[in-house]
Amino acid sequence: MAYIIKRYANRKLYDPQASQYVTLEELEEMIRAGREIAVTDATTGEDLTAVVLAQIILENTRHRRPTLPAAFLHQLVQYGETWHDFALASLKTSLEGFMTSQREADRILREWASRCGWMPQLQRDTSSDTALDVARELTALKHEVAVLRQQLQALAARLPKEPEP
Repeated sequence: MAYIIKRYANRKLYDPQASQYVTLEELEEMIRAGREIAVTDATTGEDLTAVVLAQIILENTRHRRPTLPAAFLHQLVQYGETWHDFALASLKTSLEGFMTSQREADRILREWASRCGWMPQLQRDTSSDTALDVARELTALKHEVAVLRQQLQALAARLPKEPEP
């Protein structure tokens, strides 16, 4: 369940659970720590989560290195909804694949560490099909990563090249 943050008309963000105002930087820290947030308008209840997340990204761009290339942002504005929907679907698929791969890598690392005696032994499934299932899942994940790489390369090829500074 998402952690609720309220935004007031003066654009201040309020954390009702902690009874204090929060900054965009504090929200960013919460998100990086793994907490899912939901921002709602304090008077209307309208969901403002996407707007606030975009603000966090834009603030990062202003204070640090830009996270999204200007050419990509130009195309996003130029092609509007069509490009926006495609980019969101592609990003969602890529992130889901990445998270799946990350979880699988974490599971494999924990299993390997327990076999080396660095962690307590994990509960093991005694069925003989476990190794085969893991091998199948790993093959499927490798295929998924390859497909995602191809999709990313196709997207990169569609973006106009920016001149070198």
